[in-house]
Amino acid sequence: MSIADNESKLRRLLDVGRALVGELDPEAVLGRILEEACAITGARYAALGVLDEDRRGLERFLTKGIDPQTHRAIGELPKGRGVLGVLIEDPRPLRLPDVGEHPQSYGFPASHPPMHSFLGLPIMIRGSAWGNLYLTEKRGADEFTEEDEEAALLLAQWAGTAIENARLHERSERRRGEAERAVRSLEAARDIADAVGGIPELDRVLELIVKRGRALVDARSVLIMLRDGDQLEVAASAGHTTEARGRRVPLAGSTSGQVLEGGRPERVPDVASHLRIAARELGVTHARTALLVPMLHHGIGIGVLAAFDRGEDGDEFTAADEQLLRTFAASAANAVALNRSVAADRLRSAIVAAEAERARWARELHDETLQALGALRVSLASALRRGNAAATEGVMREAIDEIEHEIENLRAIIADLRPSLLDDLGLLPAIEALVDRRRRGGLEVTTRFALPGRDGRDAALPPELETTIYRIVQEALTNAVKHARASTVEVALDVSDEEVIVEIRDDGQGFDPSAHTEGFGLAGLTERVYLAGGTLELRSGGQGTVVYARLPARPADARAPRPAAGKLAS
Repeated sequence: MSIADNESKLRRLLDVGRALVGELDPEAVLGRILEEACAITGARYAALGVLDEDRRGLERFLTKGIDPQTHRAIGELPKGRGVLGVLIEDPRPLRLPDVGEHPQSYGFPASHPPMHSFLGLPIMIRGSAWGNLYLTEKRGADEFTEEDEEAALLLAQWAGTAIENARLHERSERRRGEAERAVRSLEAARDIADAVGGIPELDRVLELIVKRGRALVDARSVLIMLRDGDQLEVAASAGHTTEARGRRVPLAGSTSGQVLEGGRPERVPDVASHLRIAARELGVTHARTALLVPMLHHGIGIGVLAAFDRGEDGDEFTAADEQLLRTFAASAANAVALNRSVAADRLRSAIVAAEAERARWARELHDETLQALGALRVSLASALRRGNAAATEGVMREAIDEIEHEIENLRAIIADLRPSLLDDLGLLPAIEALVDRRRRGGLEVTTRFALPGRDGRDAALPPELETTIYRIVQEALTNAVKHARASTVEVALDVSDEEVIVEIRDDGQGFDPSAHTEGFGLAGLTERVYLAGGTLELRSGGQGTVVYARLPARPADARAPRPAAGKLAS
């Protein structure tokens, strides 16, 4: 070979080396090594064998120069026996004029193309053999030369460096991807935790979970199914689903039921053959793969989180996907458990408030009406016994006056139980009538109303909200008279498109709200405001009492947090 040829080959090797080191795709590096090995040495065929973990055989075998049809005819690829195994046992260059003459040669399969000249070299990474480069059939010559061996050795050195760089880059990218995925998972988990604590509506929380879970595992569709007796019901869905919500599958005989009862996730590689109940029964169409994860709360299964078809091609879900879905399933389970707990607490509070209100009306009837009627009965009986017509007439007149008074009391109680004026006249006239009754009892009441429309008729508030506003004013006036012993009260009502503000101030002696909730009707008042989605603030002391309530003018999706006893400041 001339000096010019050597210089040309050296320049090519340098160019190849720079190109290989700059290539960060491991597969592209391997393909380039085979291509350049043939070009530099003149080999007709090239192969690259990648050693297995024990470095005793080949786990991969890549070739160049053999067409796909010949590949199929040859059959199974080499595993590292015969001459190929010599380089595995002794990683040093091996150059042969005829590979078939080597003592370790096993020969070739029937469909294998003929090969004679052979050059084999190890590819070393950090001093250890990573694989071998095999070259056969030198073009235009009977065998490979010493210069070919030197050039191939230099190429193998470049290859080792390039492969290591590509592997490090791939590992770095994988770790970066895992870190980004972990960050997204933590962010999503944080958002879900915030939602669980701040959004009482279970539907909204579950919707957030399925949407975030679908994005993180790149699923085509995601469902949340909640246990209802011996069935599972779809409570939320995201992605490619058709009227999924509300669909049901039995626990018995379904893969989802098996996952729930067993408490273990299951990856389904083929939905058509492994899912006991077709995915279309759940509103998921054209599903190929699935991942089912149980929703466990304190070890109790309350539902299943199901993902279908990973990526655009519907690939199988990975162990990392399973771990992510398990985290989301736990969040969903906590949301359901918290929602059910809050619902149970709210029901108990409503029952307690209702019972307290009934007890209050019972005391009103017993302490006033029944006692007055009892005294009236005694007076009438005494008059009858005396038999004095003049005296009896006087007693009868007093009895009539007393009966009329008690009729008024009963009417007031009935009006308190159901303010019919709200239905007949509207909110403002009903409150005015309530205030007038208190004024007739000697209480000085000033009012300030700001409602849209004439007489508040155009306020267009929901009936339930009008009842709540009426009850707030009613309860505040009752407490001002009976407990605070106030002489003057200010009632203010301000209605806008967004909210309603109710404020009642009195000049009474005040009381401790935390110590007086039942007799003062505060439990029922607090429950009413909470159910209306509003907030209630109660301040009471030596300077009187202030009741301040803010209520949404329209039904809100999110309920305000229930005020604790500490929120009613004295």
